[in-house]
Amino acid sequence: METVFPLWVLVVDYILGMIMWTLVGRAAMNLFLPEDSNFFFMRVFVRTTNPLLNLFSFITPSFLVRPLVPLYVAWFFFMFRFYLMPWLLGYEVMGMLSFPLESDIARWIYQIGN
Repeated sequence: METVFPLWVLVVDYILGMIMWTLVGRAAMNLFLPEDSNFFFMRVFVRTTNPLLNLFSFITPSFLVRPLVPLYVAWFFFMFRFYLMPWLLGYEVMGMLSFPLESDIARWIYQIGN
């Protein structure tokens, strides 16, 4: 049974989801490349996520290792999507595929495979 969300909920979830996964991607890239790398994708990740990291700098602990800061900030976006949005909007989350963005991606991958 599929839940039909209003368009604005989908837009907000897609934006927050893309921000969250971009931060996770930057943390993953930080494992292999320095922040000042000339690799195109790393430069894009750094350029797009630095404003968010600066915005969350007041709640980021100073003892946190610098390459893990994007993952720490992504956790806030996950918590907002997993707890606050369902509570405010009155729907239930039963796992990762309950998020509109992730469920649409999983459905798309499933359709490609079949």
